[in-house]
Amino acid sequence: EAARKQIGSLLETPNFYHYLSAYNNLEITAAIRQNGKDDRVRVLQQVGLFERKDSKFQTFSLGMKQRLAIGAALLGKPKVLVLDEPTNGLDPAGIAEIRELIRRLNKEGITIIIASHLLDEVEKVCTHVAILKKGTLLLHGPVDEVLHSEEQLEVRAADMAGLQSALQMMNGITKIKLADNTLQLTCANGIEPQQVNEFCMSKGIVLSHLQLKKKSLESKFMELTN
Repeated sequence: EAARKQIGSLLETPNFYHYLSAYNNLEITAAIRQNGKDDRVRVLQQVGLFERKDSKFQTFSLGMKQRLAIGAALLGKPKVLVLDEPTNGLDPAGIAEIRELIRRLNKEGITIIIASHLLDEVEKVCTHVAILKKGTLLLHGPVDEVLHSEEQLEVRAADMAGLQSALQMMNGITKIKLADNTLQLTCANGIEPQQVNEFCMSKGIVLSHLQLKKKSLESKFMELTN
């Protein structure tokens, strides 16, 4: 019970009384949790809603409603926040609001665990990531490390068949895939675009296109779960 009081949560959609103010809604939440009644002013300031503390919940935008829900989760100064789809249904401005709030809370020392299907947001906000499928942990680690080994090179040349044949002989290229008249190369760590360009030149092939692309978390997720 003591440990649970150190965890704040936002599960699915915010659930408040539409005809009550933000301040009064937080009083009800604190009473249910038996914790944080004297904490309402602090959390409203923390989520940027203090100026609207006396406004009815029904007058809030979706982003403000979501911020109030996070404020409710912050009652009692929990050490850990569990947020389920915190940007669900929000427009780009609302998503940006919640993203900045999450970053700010983390800088204040709160550990935040997010479940989200918006993997681009996860990539922008989170330090670590875990991918689950039917309860099985498929991958986990720091976001930068998870994606670091997934850098790809895109290359094109006038003679695509000759280019592909040449690159199959280059050490450090682990996979070659042809898509939309472009070769997508998966390279071992340490292989730089310059090395690929120099190798092609040594084989008499001039590249018309060379681009480094980091595989997104979304594409990594699709690859693992499919």
